[in-house]
Amino acid sequence: MNFTKLVPSVFYTDIQDALKLFVDCLEFTVEHHELHAGKPFYVIGRDRLQIYLFENEDFAQEHHPELRLVTDDIEAVYQRVATSYPEFLHPNLSTVTLRPWGAKEFALMDSQLGIIIQQWS
Repeated sequence: MNFTKLVPSVFYTDIQDALKLFVDCLEFTVEHHELHAGKPFYVIGRDRLQIYLFENEDFAQEHHPELRLVTDDIEAVYQRVATSYPEFLHPNLSTVTLRPWGAKEFALMDSQLGIIIQQWS
C-alpha cells in the first residue's frame, strides 16, 4: 500500500477569507473551482501541496483546524507575510521562534483556522 498525498478540507463561512490567506498571502494557485455551485468549492495548490476549500457555514462553525506548512526557508516566508499581510500573524507566535523541540516556527490565523509555518533545523 502506498499513499502519495494528504489533502485537507477546510470549511469557511466566507470562502473569500480563505482565498485571501492562501492565494494572495501564501501564493497558492487556484487549480479548480465551482464558484457558482450552491456551496462554493475551490481546489488550491502550491508546489506538491493541495487543499480543498469549501464555503459551508454549518461546517465552518463546527471545524476549526490547525495546519502546519513545512518550509526550507522560513525567513523568506516570514518576510513575505510580515511585509504584505501582517494581519495574518498570530499574536501568540508572531515572529520566527526557535521552539524547544528544535523547529523554527511562526503562526498565522484567519477567521477559520490556524497555520503554523515550520522549518526543522
